Amino acid sequence: MALDIGTDIYSLLVISLIINRRGNMVTKVDHIGIAVKSLDEALKFYENVLGIKCVAEEVVEEQKVKTAFLPLGDTEIELLESTSDDGPIAKFIEKKGEGIQHIAYKVDDIEKALEELKSRGVRLIDEKPRKGAGGAKIAFLHPKSTFGVLIEICQRD
Repeated sequence: MALDIGTDIYSLLVISLIINRRGNMVTKVDHIGIAVKSLDEALKFYENVLGIKCVAEEVVEEQKVKTAFLPLGDTEIELLESTSDDGPIAKFIEKKGEGIQHIAYKVDDIEKALEELKSRGVRLIDEKPRKGAGGAKIAFLHPKSTFGVLIEICQRD
């Protein structure tokens, strides 16, 4: 499936502006999650071609994923490799191919943000936060409520 960068980025900016106009729920883009078949192969490209260095790798057993973090300015690229054939990243790649899987927005209070989003009719995948990579509390919003983009909100203490 071809990625229309212009449309996808425009949609993300619109979502960000809508959320910020309603009380600055979001403080920044925390990271961009990219699904890959092989972290090793993806890291060769990001490090050797683009010059973006990986600072940490982590396995999140609950999500059946291995992650690699590559800081870039005030945000990060999060490469995601499935650790299981039935994991969400494996299913994503099978359906859509490798590529941008989610955009993560940082919030100061994830529980309050989830309550607010739910009260505004946003469909939530996660009603309550769960443990994410890097010690973050995370929750996902359903793409049917967010212009086709899987959005993660995250809180880092």
